[in-house]
Amino acid sequence: MSVVELRAEVALGLQASLGEGPVWDERDGTLVFVDIEQGSVYRYDPSSGRAVSFSTGTHVGAVGLRSDGGLVLALLDGFALSGPAGEALEPVPGFATDASAVRFNDGEVDPWGRFVAGTMDWGFVKPVGSLYRLSPDGEVETLLSGVTISNGLAWTPDRTVMYYVDTPTLGVDAFDVDPDDGTMTRRHRVITIDEAEHGRPDGIALDVEGCVWVACYWGSRVCRFTPEGRLDKVVHLPASCVTSVAFAGPRLDQLYITTARTDLDAGRLAGEPHAGDLFVVDPGVAGIAPARFG
Repeated sequence: MSVVELRAEVALGLQASLGEGPVWDERDGTLVFVDIEQGSVYRYDPSSGRAVSFSTGTHVGAVGLRSDGGLVLALLDGFALSGPAGEALEPVPGFATDASAVRFNDGEVDPWGRFVAGTMDWGFVKPVGSLYRLSPDGEVETLLSGVTISNGLAWTPDRTVMYYVDTPTLGVDAFDVDPDDGTMTRRHRVITIDEAEHGRPDGIALDVEGCVWVACYWGSRVCRFTPEGRLDKVVHLPASCVTSVAFAGPRLDQLYITTARTDLDAGRLAGEPHAGDLFVVDPGVAGIAPARFG
């Protein structure tokens, strides 16, 4: 069966340093995402084509939606809570990572209403990162250690499988999950990415057909893999550093894609004027609504 080829269009000319972590807020019809290096959290309204933002004052690796309408954040070295526009931003007390060795990089709210986010080695090569889980009561648990670049996370709607990306391993792993409490067992490889052809796996999202959409850093593309691990769709972008994906829109049938420009030298930037922009494509399938913290 041939691979379907799609092309994404610019939704917002942002030129973010390191755009990441889009999540759809169905309550007000906006897409929330971050620029990690600039410490900014954006809220983009597709109906108007406009975006507003606030600064966290530090790196912000990921953002999630709270059940009360606010946000949960993974900052440089810990977690924080804020209002929907960044008001009353307060760190979660009692937990911090070693910011000299790692920073937070990506995260998602799990189906049980907890925020799962991981750290990465500043130098991209040492397995010194971890994957953490923040509960609404403020408790933080370590789920994984020995991580190099913690990235994409997604859970199946029946809450029995969690997908996870540690970028340098060049694939997507799955964990068997207890649907009652989210306990993870039996890590195994389900998708292997050909780096020479597609780049390196970054953020991911699931659609209602059970397929995994993988943002491919240095690959100028997003790849969709079937539950059997077969590549069946490729979305092409005019930007090398593709970081993450999210289904959005009233029917969750639009795929938004974040990109970066931080790793491009002057020559590459000249040839990629849309690096760091926010993109959108009609993927031909709907996605799964995000969970909310708490």
